[in-house]
Amino acid sequence: MRKKDLSVLKFEKFNLNNKESLIYSDFKLCLEKSIKKKTFLVAVSGGPYSLALTLLSKIYSKIEKNRIFFVLVDHGLRPNSSKEAKAVKLLLKKKKINLTILKNKEKINQNIQSQARKVRYKLLLDFCNKKKIKFILTGHHRDDQIETFLIRLSRGSGIQGLSSMKKVTNLDGKIKLIRPLLNQKKKELIILAKQYFGKFFKDPSNNNQKYLRTRIRALIKQFEKNGIKQEKIISSIDNLGITRDTLNSYIFKIEKICVTRKKKESTINLKFFSLENDEIQLKILSNCIKNISKKYYPPRAKKIINLLNKVKINKNLKVTLGGCIIYKNDSNLVVYKEKLKKSLKI
Repeated sequence: MRKKDLSVLKFEKFNLNNKESLIYSDFKLCLEKSIKKKTFLVAVSGGPYSLALTLLSKIYSKIEKNRIFFVLVDHGLRPNSSKEAKAVKLLLKKKKINLTILKNKEKINQNIQSQARKVRYKLLLDFCNKKKIKFILTGHHRDDQIETFLIRLSRGSGIQGLSSMKKVTNLDGKIKLIRPLLNQKKKELIILAKQYFGKFFKDPSNNNQKYLRTRIRALIKQFEKNGIKQEKIISSIDNLGITRDTLNSYIFKIEKICVTRKKKESTINLKFFSLENDEIQLKILSNCIKNISKKYYPPRAKKIINLLNKVKINKNLKVTLGGCIIYKNDSNLVVYKEKLKKSLKI
C-alpha cells in the first residue's frame, strides 16, 4: 500500500495487519477498475460482511475523496426490525458514518427471502435514481458464491446459473451492482468488522432451517468434513465462469442477428432463433424479458423452458411471464411490458 493509504488508516485509528491489508488492496483494486472517484452507495444490513464493506468503503473514500451513501433497507419482516435498524444507525454514527434507513411498505408473505431481495433492490434503485448514483456495493463474499452455486445446482441450473455471481453486474442499464468482497472468506470479514465496530448484528433467519440457504450452509460443513474443500468448489465456479463468458460472447453475436430492440419492446426473429439449441434460446428469451421488465432477476429457467416448449407447438401464442407479455405470430416472438397491453395493438 502507498504511504498515503497507510496515513489514512492511522488517522482512522485502525491498524490493519498483513492479511487485512490484502483484503483492502483487493477491495481498492475492484473500485479503481469500476468506480474510481465517483459517488456510490453501500448497502448496509448490520451484519459483519456489510460492516466490513462499510469500513473498507470509508477508508477508500477518505483516500479518493468519494461521496458515499450508506443505506439500510428495513423490510419490516420482524417485530423488532425498526429497532434493529436504529441500533445499526447508532453504531455507525459512533464512527461518524451517516446511515439512511429505507422502510419497506409492501407486504411480504410468501417466498420471503426472494421477495425481500427484490424489494431491497427496488428501494435501493429508486434511491439511486433520485440521488443520481450509478453504483451499489454489496457485501457478498466467497462463502456466498459457494452457497449460491449449491442452491442453483439443487435446482438444476445450467452454465449461466452455476457460474454464480460476477463482481460487476448491470442492474437496469444505468446502475451497476459491485460485489468487491467475492474473493474474501466470511470469517476474515467477521474479524475485520468486529475489530473496528466492536460488534455486529445477527439476522435470526440465517439459522432458520426452513430456508434452503440455511440448510446448504450446514451441508457445506459436512462437505469439508468429508474432504470436499471449498477451494475446489470455488475453482469449479471460476471455470464455469470462463465457459459462461465464452457462451455469452456467442449469444451476443446471435442476438445481433435475431433480436430487434426498441425502448419498450424486443422482437425475436423465429427463423434465426429456431436454428439455435435450447440453451441459447433460453438465454436470448431470458435476456429479452429481463431487459424489458427492468427487473434484477429474469424468470426461473424452468418457466422459460416451459414457455419455449409452448412456442414450438403453437402457431399463435400470447402469455405473460416476468412482468412481460410474450406474443407469437407466424414469424416473430414479441416481448413487451405487461402494463402496456392496453395501448399496443397486436
